[in-house]
Amino acid sequence: MNHRILFLTIGFLCSGPILCGASKATDPVENFEALWNMLNQRYAFFDLRGVDWKAQHEKYRPKVTKDTTDEELFGLLCEMLKPLKDGHVNLKAKSLGKKKTYNPEESPRFFEEFNNSKLEKQFEELVRKTLRDNDLGELKNSTDLLVYSRNKDLGYLLITEFEGARPKKLDAALDKVLAFMDGTKGLIIDIRLNPGGTDQCVYQIASRFADKKRVGHHRKTKTKTGPDGFAELKTRYLNPHGDTYLKPIILLTHDASFSGADVFAMVMTELPQVTLVGEPTNGIFSNMLEKKLPNGWKYTLSFQVYYSADMTCYEGQGIPVDIPMKNMRSDLEKGEDPLILKALELLSDK
Repeated sequence: MNHRILFLTIGFLCSGPILCGASKATDPVENFEALWNMLNQRYAFFDLRGVDWKAQHEKYRPKVTKDTTDEELFGLLCEMLKPLKDGHVNLKAKSLGKKKTYNPEESPRFFEEFNNSKLEKQFEELVRKTLRDNDLGELKNSTDLLVYSRNKDLGYLLITEFEGARPKKLDAALDKVLAFMDGTKGLIIDIRLNPGGTDQCVYQIASRFADKKRVGHHRKTKTKTGPDGFAELKTRYLNPHGDTYLKPIILLTHDASFSGADVFAMVMTELPQVTLVGEPTNGIFSNMLEKKLPNGWKYTLSFQVYYSADMTCYEGQGIPVDIPMKNMRSDLEKGEDPLILKALELLSDK
């Protein structure tokens, strides 16, 4: 056959090479297998979270055919991911008109208690009111990450997240905050409602409270299928940097302190002057590995195991506290934040 005729014939049968490729990319089975296989290779916590991933394949793969719609496929993938209950697992389907996002994490207790944006804002105002009532002046900002105030003897520092400021700018902001705290006898650090961020930012801030070089955490990364499919364990150290604050510190946490806030709490527990008050942090430590399915849907997964200095893994548990306390909706009626009051009491006794 003439080569030109053969080429045209193949192009006609495929409706063009681009459409052939697009057909494969949008095939529901291809996309199901792509998601399942990537998690099978790189997800780090099947055993810890009690999920038989092969059983999930056996259960959901037969439900996917070439005729499965995008809506149906999205629903099946969500059902398959649901038992992981991992806040760092996400599935985003931009192609479904209204951008759909799924996360299998169970809602933190704090968000069950303060279950809408109005209540969250009322909680934030409660914190400010309690600070004002105890002579800690109006809150000041040093970058969007650091919010602070003080009275004669004690200081307060809210860390809103652990990303969003360049290192040089953050260093200057930390210098400003610690200079403002000069002469105080103790400091409250608040990471409640902190959504997380980067290890670099966590360590840059935590280094200002370090008395000497200490192990901060260990981490290993899942690189291939199987329980032995991890790269070599790596250790990160906490080193004093710049002006440091070594007076007593009360760190306030709850179960909506996520990711980088988990890591910060874990690192800060290594320091002798730090006491944790509140609830265990959320317990999702890993960075998120971002991937894309053939059809363009994006997803993330946890692919790293973090360990404390003594090689304890707190994934799914969060960093335990020294003094357990909970913020309740009834705090709004009482007009006082009991965690702030407890922190002030503890620091005044030191």
